[in-house]
Amino acid sequence: MSNGEAKAWRCGVCGYNHTGDAPPDVCPICGVGPEDFKPWKEMLPADEVEEPKPSPGKWRCKICGYVHEGPEPPDVCPLCGAGRDQFEGEGESPVVATGSAGGMKVVVAGAGIAGVSAVEGVREASPDASITLVSQEELPYYRLNLTRFLAGEVAEKDLPVHPRSWYAQQKVDLKSGVSVTGIRPGDQALDLSDGTAASFDRLIITVGAHPFIPPIKGAYLDGSFAVRTVGDAKAIIERAQQGARCVCIGGGILGLETAGALAGRGVQVTLLEGHYSLMPRQLNRRAGELLGEFTRSRGIDLLLEAQTAEIVGPDRVTAVRLEDGTLIPADLVVITTGVRSNSYLARQAGLDVNHGIVVDNRLETSSTGIYAAGDVAEHRGICYGIWSAAQYMGKIAGLNAAGAEVEFVGIPMSNTLKVLGYDMFSIGRVEPADGAGRPIEEERDGNYCRFLFRDGKLIGAVLLGDISASGAVRKAVEDGESFSTLLRTKPTGGQVLEHLSR
Repeated sequence: MSNGEAKAWRCGVCGYNHTGDAPPDVCPICGVGPEDFKPWKEMLPADEVEEPKPSPGKWRCKICGYVHEGPEPPDVCPLCGAGRDQFEGEGESPVVATGSAGGMKVVVAGAGIAGVSAVEGVREASPDASITLVSQEELPYYRLNLTRFLAGEVAEKDLPVHPRSWYAQQKVDLKSGVSVTGIRPGDQALDLSDGTAASFDRLIITVGAHPFIPPIKGAYLDGSFAVRTVGDAKAIIERAQQGARCVCIGGGILGLETAGALAGRGVQVTLLEGHYSLMPRQLNRRAGELLGEFTRSRGIDLLLEAQTAEIVGPDRVTAVRLEDGTLIPADLVVITTGVRSNSYLARQAGLDVNHGIVVDNRLETSSTGIYAAGDVAEHRGICYGIWSAAQYMGKIAGLNAAGAEVEFVGIPMSNTLKVLGYDMFSIGRVEPADGAGRPIEEERDGNYCRFLFRDGKLIGAVLLGDISASGAVRKAVEDGESFSTLLRTKPTGGQVLEHLSR
């Protein structure tokens, strides 16, 4: 098949998918030209696909996926703390995409990373659009860094995504300390907590998610916390004095990072996980066991298959009782059992909602002109709940609201671990859904790797300890790279890593 016959094109730098007889003049996501587009790999033999040759201007952290714009990478990644040597050039300097928003009013409801990225997308596509950003907190910040703030690795002043002056420079009306109380699609207006209303021509809903608190007796006692805001983190730090006893309920990424952060402050931490190993959705069993061993080596008391029956009071937290009767003394409890989308406003407004607000590939909801992105959105049955997806979705929703035509076709789920002191990266599937995958793993020198292949392609991976290959792994999974030739040699995990590092 020749390039001229292709109806679908993929940006070789950022992965944006374009539909048409020819590639676009400019990629609306990363700004590269048509020469960096190629027909989708599924439409070409593997030997006809050329790898992109990005030129610096945007820099992606190979560890956590953070994107930095500028002529050089930052000295330190503001999200995961990786050095500048862990950044790779992602594309040319940003190019403003041409939208059709003109002077229309675009309101972004919610100021997490999806909301800020949506603002950036609108402004890229339309220099003239009127943009209002409604922020429940004073200044949008990196929520992903809250556990590093808990650990004392990041100061509060370093949490904001942009300084307040940035919003003025971008001609964004930032409404701080205000939340949305109602959405009126028919009137094209939002009701706000300060008693005012905000009219819109286009609305982008990025109100995020809230902590899921299981129906545990005593879950709302004084001394019981969740970790979602700077205020939550500050309240936990106030209680987490050296020698204090803390029980963390939930052994996912947030639970592990919280436990590691508090243990580093001299708190006696007990971490409860209901499954047989840590992070069963992100890690295979052996990886979960290794992570558990390291967790215990940090002085954290890890209890597996531990089901919480009650947080004991009566007025203030004094202990946690397990279903088997075990009583664990506690001065504070931190509940990290996941999040749920803040979808109730959309339900009240009559939008289609399942677990999250249902969106199409343009991230438009069931109501024309209203978009949703980030933790509140559900795309093809998936609520991602991860920072990288929220950032990407926000940008695409912003571009589309401003008149561009950009599609979100999904991304592999990936996770990285910070704070605990043991690097972890996982992406895609870690166990075959139907037994039809080929796993290759290796454990050596305190490091562990596992790769899952299907039909000659890498569909998932886990790295523990040394995760320097995470960028190459992410790219291989996202690009659908063929490993058929390598797999014929029956490689070890180390040989797969060597292949990826070439």
